[in-house]
Amino acid sequence: MSLTEIAIKRPSLIIVIFAVLIGGGLFCYTRLNYELMPDMSQPTLVITTSYPGATPSNVEQTVTKKIEDVLSSIDRLKSITSQSTEGNSIIQAEFSMGTDIDDKQQEVQRKINNIMSSLPDDVKTPGISKVSPSDQPVMQLTTTSSLDNALFYDLIKNEIKPQLQQIPGVGEITLIGGQEREIQVNINKDKLDYYGLSITQVTSAVNKANTEFPTGKVKTRQDQMTVRVTGKFTSVEQLNDVTVAQPAAGSVIKLRDIAAVSDIVKDAAAVNRYNGMNGIGILIKKQNGANAVEISKQVKQRIALLEKKYAADHVKMIIADDTADFTMESANAVTHDLMIAVVLVAVIMLLFLHSLRDSIIVLISIPASLISTFIVMYLLGYSLNLMTLLALSLVIGILVDDSIVILENIHRHLHMGKPKRQAALDGRNEIGFSAMAITMVDVVVFGPIALVNTSISAILRQYSLTIVTATLMSLFVCYTLTPWLASRFGKITELDNNKWMHKPLILFENFLEWLTNWYTGALQWVLRHKLIMTAIVLSLFACTAVVMNMGILGSELVASGDQGKFRLKLEYDKNTTVIQNNLRTKAIEDFLLQQPEVKIVFANVAGPSTSGLESATAVGSEYKSELTIKLVDKEHRAVSTEDYMIRKSRELEQRFPGVKIRSNVIGMVSMGEPIQIVLNAENSTLLMQAANDLKRRIEAMPGANDVSLSVEEGNPQAEVNIDREKMEQLGLDINIVGSTLQNAYAGNTDAKYRAGLNEYDINIKLDDFDRQNVEDVENLTFLNTAGEQIKLSQFATVVQGSGPSILERKDRRTSVTVKGNVLGITSGILSDNINKSLVEHPLPAGVDIKWSGDTERQADSMGALGLAMAAALVLMYLVMVALYDNFIYPFVVLFSIPVSFIGAFLALNLAKSSMSMFTMLGLIMLFGLVAKNAILIVDFANHRKEDGASTWDALIAAGRTRLRPILMTTIAMVAGMIPISIAKGAGSEWKNGLGWVLIGGLSSSLVLTVFVVPMVYYVVDKVKERFAKRRTVENERNGVLQLKHPNPVS
Repeated sequence: MSLTEIAIKRPSLIIVIFAVLIGGGLFCYTRLNYELMPDMSQPTLVITTSYPGATPSNVEQTVTKKIEDVLSSIDRLKSITSQSTEGNSIIQAEFSMGTDIDDKQQEVQRKINNIMSSLPDDVKTPGISKVSPSDQPVMQLTTTSSLDNALFYDLIKNEIKPQLQQIPGVGEITLIGGQEREIQVNINKDKLDYYGLSITQVTSAVNKANTEFPTGKVKTRQDQMTVRVTGKFTSVEQLNDVTVAQPAAGSVIKLRDIAAVSDIVKDAAAVNRYNGMNGIGILIKKQNGANAVEISKQVKQRIALLEKKYAADHVKMIIADDTADFTMESANAVTHDLMIAVVLVAVIMLLFLHSLRDSIIVLISIPASLISTFIVMYLLGYSLNLMTLLALSLVIGILVDDSIVILENIHRHLHMGKPKRQAALDGRNEIGFSAMAITMVDVVVFGPIALVNTSISAILRQYSLTIVTATLMSLFVCYTLTPWLASRFGKITELDNNKWMHKPLILFENFLEWLTNWYTGALQWVLRHKLIMTAIVLSLFACTAVVMNMGILGSELVASGDQGKFRLKLEYDKNTTVIQNNLRTKAIEDFLLQQPEVKIVFANVAGPSTSGLESATAVGSEYKSELTIKLVDKEHRAVSTEDYMIRKSRELEQRFPGVKIRSNVIGMVSMGEPIQIVLNAENSTLLMQAANDLKRRIEAMPGANDVSLSVEEGNPQAEVNIDREKMEQLGLDINIVGSTLQNAYAGNTDAKYRAGLNEYDINIKLDDFDRQNVEDVENLTFLNTAGEQIKLSQFATVVQGSGPSILERKDRRTSVTVKGNVLGITSGILSDNINKSLVEHPLPAGVDIKWSGDTERQADSMGALGLAMAAALVLMYLVMVALYDNFIYPFVVLFSIPVSFIGAFLALNLAKSSMSMFTMLGLIMLFGLVAKNAILIVDFANHRKEDGASTWDALIAAGRTRLRPILMTTIAMVAGMIPISIAKGAGSEWKNGLGWVLIGGLSSSLVLTVFVVPMVYYVVDKVKERFAKRRTVENERNGVLQLKHPNPVS
């Protein structure tokens, strides 16, 4: 007994099975998380090391290179990228996909621990983070309070931040702005010289007086207690009374005699504002693999509790940006498209089947397949993201196709006068083999995509396996649920011209009859004029190739999308102070807030960037600021985010001279600048020349925007050139000189001041008055071994100049990255133009070049998808060979695929879409969808030939009989794609191109397949007949010869 027969004769079993599947699916659906995209971050570790006061070159030589050396021996390491800035080393270690990043984090920690003794004494313990630098903050908050600045910063840093970090999935939290309490010890240089002291003596005296340590235990018979010496400073007076030196008996020099001690706040290193209101910014990043929507939900709950807890201090926490909002908008938009698609499909069914009952059967079969899919998604750990929801929307075409083919054939058997149950069984059995072939073709088309191993593997895997699961569920539904429902509720509806509701259906039916008759005649003409038809098809291919070569489409990995957000990076003269930066940036903010299109301006003045490798450390630049602008919703503005950003950037540069503005749209997937070209060379001068030359070339190209170098030159600096011989003659060594300079100008914060449970820096440095120019540096005094005071100018020269503020290395080689954004065109077009320029004018010998960013990922991903496409084609052929037990007719079916590309590329051009990862997925999906129509024709023709019909008659009958289901399924699939293609909501930029590829491909396939496939079938059959006749003639000839010359009998 077949599966369909069991479903019809024992429906209770089917009811139970689907009750379990639908109930389980609904339960699993409630357990699925929402997120914008599957986690596709490369396994990455970021090692940040602080070396206060060190120059970029010093950081690179003494810290960065040493850590790089130990990292290079770690297994599965893909690349190392490092940046050395003033006082900081940032190293990004990227591992191969599939690497257990937790194990690698522990291994990296062990290796760094082993070399800590070889790093400079002032280097802080390196921090190792799993947060990828390409990740945007998932939430940006601004907090305000009635507390004074120091108490408010303490509250955020010591209480609110730790409570937010307790939330599962929360990664790095960066604070922007605020002023932290600090005990400043400003040493008067004149007094220091008067007493014959050095600044290192002062720091040493303070550190020795500020110690505490356990001294042992006191035991009694009953108990024991620990004895501890508490020597930490708890008041400014204690610090003032520290004895710095005793030059003579009875003579004591106190700290108060040479320095001013103040309990104040640190100089503002950064400022945060939300719509012009000052506060402390909180940037929250998620851990790799964490769910942004769940984090957002829990952060909001925690904010409510924190505001209630600190209500007495009037603490308010404002959410400036939350990526979860856009995620939910995108998910809801796809769900909305899915529902519209189902309704459109139901209307198509009503037009073709004339039966509301059959339309309801289709509407039951689609949800049954979709809901059951949620079980597998839950078991695989998938989420409801843009890719899985898009897969569920697109798979409706496949699902309805399966049900339509079955129902249409059952209707044909009902018209033969058969009882409903017999018609349902015979109708399903007659084309059961075709249904199996169609489903298996879809499965093998998407199977190879799941095996692709690229940076976007997670996206492709979730997309393809969701479709495969839903397709297999649909096959089960078509073998069981659909025939059972048709056997109980199927009914032939006789159209009555007297009923007004039937009149549109009668008109449609008359049109179908006319179209079928016209098609029959046209097919006969094509079979008689095969060369003309071939010429028409080839001409269409030629036109498509011409359009493709014109470069109208362009290419990119993914469209950036329009979230209504963009970022302005402001850069002033490098001598700009934080105060000057703040005043100038505030003026720009005020101007932007007056614009009706602007909703939110989140200002980050001199703070760490929210994107790129520099975001891995909480250190910004005094002369830089960053504004994150959120516009009003699309419905309330007549301009795209990109166009508005370009217009305002130009207007700002005109209104506010002296500021350099770099801008970029905040896309749905943060992968850094789309154009990234890494240059390597041993000669740093040659490297910078080549980088600047390439930068100028790219800037002159149409579509290039904000082209910059990763290494910044022109940073003002005073270089101290030491004469070692003189230094040693004067009784000094390099350690004394280095530590004295560092303490004087960078300050020494080794000592801590205790207030309650909190500790604050005691910052010992020269007074600001004594460190204003190069002459102050030259007059700095040192104490030699004989106790004599030596000025720096006696053994060194101080040269004022400029140097790089950032030094970069890629894979342990000195490098510079030329990076930029793209406006108005795709990144693929700009990349092609750059490559042409490099071919015409190569870079100097000794400079190596490597593409990174979008171009590298695009080449990797598109190449992998191209391989998946080829594998899908081969597997489709092999599956059909196995099902038909024939090598020829599967080859005929494959001819339906190329003709679909004609419409696909035409639709892309008309819609002004680009070739991207999503359009590639659409082309692969076309393989399975258009092959179905060819399978229906070939399968029916084979059956007619088995019944004794000639090839001509079999093809005419196949075309005439299968035209209706082909029209029905194709129009239904196209209708299901329309909501995706014309969507304007969140994430629509990604979906539109894919939808247009499918609509165009299905449409051209509908028009051409019904002619091309029968024509190719006819030609192949005639060739087979000719070979068969020739073989017959040869066999007959051999038989005659055998009779004339029989073998002699031995």
